[in-house]
Amino acid sequence: MCSNLCLAPAYFNCAARSVRLLVVVGAVSFSSVRDSAAVDFHVGDGRPHASIGSVPWHTLQPGDTVWIHWRESPYREKWVIGREGSAAAPISVRGVPGPGGQRPVIDGDSAVTPSPLNYWNEGRSVIKVGGSNVPENSVARWILIEGLDVRGARPPNTFTGDNGAVQSYSMNAAAIHVELGEHITIRDCVIRDSGNGIFVSSFGPDVSRDILIENNYIHSNGNVGSNLEHNTYTAAIGIVYRCNRFGPLLSGAGGNNLKDRSAGLVVRYNWIEGGNRQLDLVDAEDSTIIRDDPSYRRTDVYGNLLIEPPGAGNRQILHYGGDSGAVGDYRKGTLYFYHNTVVSTRTDRTTLMRLSTNEEHCDARNNIIYVTTPGTELAMLDASGVLDLSHNWMKPGWGAAFGGLSGTINNDGTQIQTAWPGFVDETGQNFRLDGSSDCIDMSTALHPAVLPEGAVTRQYVKHQSDEPRVVGGTASDLGAYEWMPPCAADLNCDGGRDINDVPAFVLALLDAPAYEAAFPGCEASRADISADDTIDARDIVGLVQLLLSGPCP
Repeated sequence: MCSNLCLAPAYFNCAARSVRLLVVVGAVSFSSVRDSAAVDFHVGDGRPHASIGSVPWHTLQPGDTVWIHWRESPYREKWVIGREGSAAAPISVRGVPGPGGQRPVIDGDSAVTPSPLNYWNEGRSVIKVGGSNVPENSVARWILIEGLDVRGARPPNTFTGDNGAVQSYSMNAAAIHVELGEHITIRDCVIRDSGNGIFVSSFGPDVSRDILIENNYIHSNGNVGSNLEHNTYTAAIGIVYRCNRFGPLLSGAGGNNLKDRSAGLVVRYNWIEGGNRQLDLVDAEDSTIIRDDPSYRRTDVYGNLLIEPPGAGNRQILHYGGDSGAVGDYRKGTLYFYHNTVVSTRTDRTTLMRLSTNEEHCDARNNIIYVTTPGTELAMLDASGVLDLSHNWMKPGWGAAFGGLSGTINNDGTQIQTAWPGFVDETGQNFRLDGSSDCIDMSTALHPAVLPEGAVTRQYVKHQSDEPRVVGGTASDLGAYEWMPPCAADLNCDGGRDINDVPAFVLALLDAPAYEAAFPGCEASRADISADDTIDARDIVGLVQLLLSGPCP
């Protein structure tokens, strides 16, 4: 086992070995709680299965796990998961990382569908969930996909289908397509270079349900010149996005970052950067079952970082309501938008949101809405809708709507309007608050409708992780982050002081630039415990004394 006391030159090797150890420990722990009849299928060079296609996908049982091991060359295979696990024993497809933490790559370009799988819409995905002839299945249930790098589902890429013919992907192909699934989790994957990154569909009476998309890096999807494909495009009843990193789409693509037509949508603790809009939350045009579900009228968006780069397409950060033209089918409910940090570096105007009609309502509180331009270049609404504002930070001079307001803005007079929200490092995209921020302790209570399940208990960690959000003052802070007084000798900036700070200290002692690169937002001066402007042996003594004194209060 790698000791926490390993010295700085070996620090990153230590981390890599720790990753591999965690994989092994996780595998043992996971196996210990599974059904005794469950089977592990190991895929990779020198493994029992040399190819993904040799796994018996058509006969997988609850608790079975397919372990896909990293190798230097991509796996050029595609398949359908058309089976059912259970709550206690899901069917899992897990990537086993390489020596540097690399995820195994599943590349749809020149991929082959293995026999005897047979399923429709082959040109729509690299990995498909639900909807197949072999295995005979319409709804896949209790499926976990984790730790893979999936890419390549877009034209002009081709694949060899289950009939042996070479075919082209469709424009709306996805890296992962959930055609019809319930209790589906997609976790810790890289989803890229496809028409749609993740596509979850529902149509008529066939509705996907209970979808969790978490800790993924989703980027570079879409098609050049088209606004119809997106980083994610989903329609389900009950879907949660959490702790994902959404990067910009493919250069020249006009799609949105997160587009959704679901009921019961929750978007929390994500980093969403770029896209025509960061969020496009519109009507369930293909399913009356979704539209009739009571949760269709409520959407929760909280604890996110929504980042608008220059020239990123539509100047609206989010859209809520509908886009089909069937106005009676629009969401016509309430968007609860709270404790988000919105950052726009556009050089022209920025509009926070478009509410499609005056029957769409947004309760916006405890947000930071920051533009790098003067405040006069920020508008709250496109035109219509009802927007309630309470305890948000904005620059002075913001307006209601650039083209005239046809809706209503209810401003309770509690907005904080100063020149600067007090980020730690805007240039380095560290949007945590510094100790002088005007946003500290300035929040109000959340709307009763979002409690208790919508309480803000976590905050995003760059990248694809999260940590507890602990209120350190008289009230919570505005935006996605809570400020806490620095903890002396917290060298890894995790908010605590313990033995895990030792390797970080050694790295700061030996290579300050490498330390600051390894721990973004942490300055090497943290290691100057003796406060004499030098990191040296005196600081080692101070570190030991602080560690012996116990954790930070």
